Amino acid sequence: MAVIAMTREMGSLGKDVATSLADQMGLTVVHHELVEHHLADRLGVKESTVHRYLEGEASLLERWKIDKQKLSRFTAEEILELAQKGNVVIRGWGAVAVLRAVPHVLRVRVCAPMASRERVMMERLGLKNPSEATNEILQNDAAHARIMRGFFGVNWEDPQLYHVVLNTASVPVDACVSIVRLLAERPEFQENEETRSVLADKLLESRVRAALGDAFASPINIQIVAGKVTLTGTTMSPIGNVDEVVRGIPGVTGVENRIVVVRSAGV
Repeated sequence: MAVIAMTREMGSLGKDVATSLADQMGLTVVHHELVEHHLADRLGVKESTVHRYLEGEASLLERWKIDKQKLSRFTAEEILELAQKGNVVIRGWGAVAVLRAVPHVLRVRVCAPMASRERVMMERLGLKNPSEATNEILQNDAAHARIMRGFFGVNWEDPQLYHVVLNTASVPVDACVSIVRLLAERPEFQENEETRSVLADKLLESRVRAALGDAFASPINIQIVAGKVTLTGTTMSPIGNVDEVVRGIPGVTGVENRIVVVRSAGV
């Protein structure tokens, strides 16, 4: 089952590439509305609040309502669950970052020069002044860069994050679709037992992180191989029933707890 993770610049015609690709290959395109709805439910906020936050348009009050760490964890889990279902094109949402360790996931970036993007956005939005289109594009770019850097620690413009980068000002949309399809159908991007195991472990890791939540003030390292969870790190907080919590997560085959509790000098 094909899994394609795609980032697209506003006005680059990346939406057209994704739609045509899905039509030709029988894939589902994941639109942001679906992901935002699920994220809003889990965060207990309005869907519009999540949308404006991710688009860089949130008010101070809306930004205060969003728990950034939870949003990051929940976003990763949503992406991994979509990838596990397969036959999907996941547009944006940090999918290229979250799924970069999964061998069968094809990572694609669709871009174009600013002048080309301005023309597309002016026509799409019925704008008369190019500066209006430029402002819209720059705001969108900044929001996506912030999310990718803040949530996933990557630069979304880094070509090494992708298997292929396509410039629609130089390569027509139909040619872009043919290129991506050619890659997606190669043996290197076919899932197998090994790659499914990698994906399952990544999804399990996201669920372990969500289950542990904010229980520790210090970062806890989580490593998972074939369902066995190894926890390492230090904390000044009591460990509590961490083992029991982790063992209760479906898919966990074992737990090795190497977390060290450091007592302060006054204790």
